[in-house]
Amino acid sequence: MSKFEINNISDFSVSERFQRYVQIDTQSDASSPTCPSTEKQKNLGNLLVEELLALGISDAAMDENGYVYATIPSNSTKKVPTICFCSHMDTSPDSSGKDVKPLVHHDYQGQDLVLPDDNSIIIKYSEHPDLANQIGHNIITASGTTLLGADDKAGIAEIMDAARLLMKHPEIKHGDIKILFTPDEEIGRGVDKADLKRLAADYAYTMDGEKAGTIEDETFSADGATLTIHGVSVHPGFAKGKMQSAIKIASAIIEALPQDRLSPESTNKKDGFVHPTNISGTVEKAEIHFIIRDHLTANLVKHESELEAIAKSIVAQYPNCSYTFEVKEQYRNMKEILDQYPQIMEIGIEAITRAGMKAERRSIRGGTDGSRLSFMGLPCPNIFAGGHAFHGKQEWVSEQDMQKAVLTILHVASLWEEK
Repeated sequence: MSKFEINNISDFSVSERFQRYVQIDTQSDASSPTCPSTEKQKNLGNLLVEELLALGISDAAMDENGYVYATIPSNSTKKVPTICFCSHMDTSPDSSGKDVKPLVHHDYQGQDLVLPDDNSIIIKYSEHPDLANQIGHNIITASGTTLLGADDKAGIAEIMDAARLLMKHPEIKHGDIKILFTPDEEIGRGVDKADLKRLAADYAYTMDGEKAGTIEDETFSADGATLTIHGVSVHPGFAKGKMQSAIKIASAIIEALPQDRLSPESTNKKDGFVHPTNISGTVEKAEIHFIIRDHLTANLVKHESELEAIAKSIVAQYPNCSYTFEVKEQYRNMKEILDQYPQIMEIGIEAITRAGMKAERRSIRGGTDGSRLSFMGLPCPNIFAGGHAFHGKQEWVSEQDMQKAVLTILHVASLWEEK
């Protein structure tokens, strides 16, 4: 099928699929030790397997850990690399994903979008620059009390619609196409139990980006740190000169963090940061959990050393107290791997161009499943899914941008066979 004929496809189901998927609560839970972290993620996984089987994709299945695998068999006589498309099923713990009511704002004309279930939630044209590119589009939002779930159910819907179209149009030549839907990406565990031998792909693309036309080959490198403060607990009625509260020490450490740098609130572009995500404890013992991020992996150690130095100086003011500082690797900048396989990005960029957009190569101030997959031996950049304002009640996505993402997937599959 020529690039013109692929772009001539008009019978998309991506919007209807997306609106159906977001109504299934799949919020993950970092405090849960299980995989998936919430059993309800399997509700979406089971539905996706049913739909894949109905499309004629006979090996579609979900494993005990909530990972969905499927294969669209090659229809080419060439020996073509096996390509995987991947998205995650869970939504962020930062905002409720229960009882999502998707709303379609047809023929958007630049107005502010007031969400009906909470009139204080307004998606303002002046605050969302990408809305300028959406005139005439159909914008999908939630109703004001939940997030939408475009991160990353837009990606799932796009892969599912592309799978339908590949099965419907055998004239689109391609090699083996693998599908992977993962749980728990939002809590950093998205590929913990992914079976890459079962997947058997050579290269992959996550559909988990933002603005239409973008493709990302660079992420943060990421560590997590836990700072534990051991204080001195005494009955408060007899505490003078004796009590040394771990809660107050933890608060002093957070207060001493830099405000004008190394903070998410004061950094952008390639700046790294140290961010306290959770604090808990008692007078006797308190814990602070941090995420540490930088595009240069070597800078993580610098940021961690500065954080520990701050903690050490504060705790030193309390002679009967102590602390421990533990750092764990989370993921690394996928650019370190992807630079070794330039063809993956070249095909991604050409696919976006063939789908009628200007391709924009970007870095992510965050991570994706592709970050870890790349270091596990499956090089994996990130293609746009079209969602915006992730993890909050102002989240939105354009129906037309999701359709462009579907076309991009089809062109990626076709280009690997063509090349």
